[in-house]
Amino acid sequence: MTTYQSELMRRLTERGFLYQCTDESGLDEAAAAGGLVGYIGFDCTAPSLHVGSLVQIMMLRHLQQAGGRPIVLMGGGTTKIGDPTDKDKSRPILTHEFIQKNKEGISKVFSKFLDFNDKDGAIMVDNADWLDQLGYIDFLRDMGVHFTINRMVALESVKRRLEREQPMTFLEFNYTLLQSYDFVELNRRYGCRLQLGGSDQWGNIVGGIDLTRRVEGNEVYGFTTPLITTASGGKMGKTAEGAMWLNADPALGEDFYKSPYDYWQFWRNTEDADVGKFLRLFTDVSLEEIEVLEALEGADINRAKIRLANEATMLLHGSDAAREAEETARKTFEEGATATGLPTFDVATLDALTAVDAAILTGLAASKGEARRHVKGGALKINDEKVSDPYQAINISDVQDGVIKISVGKKRHALIRPT
Repeated sequence: MTTYQSELMRRLTERGFLYQCTDESGLDEAAAAGGLVGYIGFDCTAPSLHVGSLVQIMMLRHLQQAGGRPIVLMGGGTTKIGDPTDKDKSRPILTHEFIQKNKEGISKVFSKFLDFNDKDGAIMVDNADWLDQLGYIDFLRDMGVHFTINRMVALESVKRRLEREQPMTFLEFNYTLLQSYDFVELNRRYGCRLQLGGSDQWGNIVGGIDLTRRVEGNEVYGFTTPLITTASGGKMGKTAEGAMWLNADPALGEDFYKSPYDYWQFWRNTEDADVGKFLRLFTDVSLEEIEVLEALEGADINRAKIRLANEATMLLHGSDAAREAEETARKTFEEGATATGLPTFDVATLDALTAVDAAILTGLAASKGEARRHVKGGALKINDEKVSDPYQAINISDVQDGVIKISVGKKRHALIRPT
């Protein structure tokens, strides 16, 4: 195992952030020297970021905690094109007004995780500040000479479109040039030497590193995270109801916000096998304590899930919101019918109990056929998570504060309580 001299590299590797790095030893040395400036770009394609972006935000947090200076780069300029990475078809062209509104929504999240107040604190900038000022001919002459068509068509995002005979516009083809130029500008303006991002951004990051070296003659670095998935293979941040958004502002509309309670429940419903990984990636809990929490078994693992939910919610929404969410959940599940009026059914054992059985037991379905139709229609839920398999087993890990919540649709609920 590599021994790092910098706190930053130790933090990022020990907590599971490292997937690819252009020069580990060089970055480690630069971080150990102090004052390392690094950035991540966020295009303004929606009025809120979702949990899938949280791993990137947490990397900026670790950079600042390790003595570096994070830059949050708003993609007010690049959003006008749309990143073709990991997309099978062109994004819709967004208006300037729509991009600005999205930028306003997205930007609110970062102050929860980063300190922008210190004179050497985090910085938020918009690449529209320089991209909007570029003269097309001048830009092509000065920057285009450093990119070859050979290399650009070899990019995964381009290759995939060509292989699938899906069109890629010349506008999208230019995205890599513009994102690479961001690194040049940030290096010039702020001495930025590090770009962080997800593994899907590797091609764009390497392009920016190469351009910065050629144009500025400076040594810079790239660092990417692995694709974060759940133990069952699902995409991180996606739920049966859609994306788990970070904003809690109802003014954004129900498609783009989640309440602190929804957010708390998202983490509380983490799969057993993911608890340790998510504590490392999405909280500040020490590695020593995480080792203890992830070693819990059976029903005891629920204590670790509650700790994860509290810590994650506290970072985004504050300690009061985390306490309120935990108390609401306790009343909903533990007190059952007394607190919520929900019918409660006692069972001696959970052995061989399936989702279909649970629906029939609680009276939410009159027959197995009806229960299966509820599953097919996406209406049957266990602890607010949609059931995809009618014969999904109900077991002790589903018990939350003494009960299991069974639902059909949004208004019909019941509780099962093992005795």
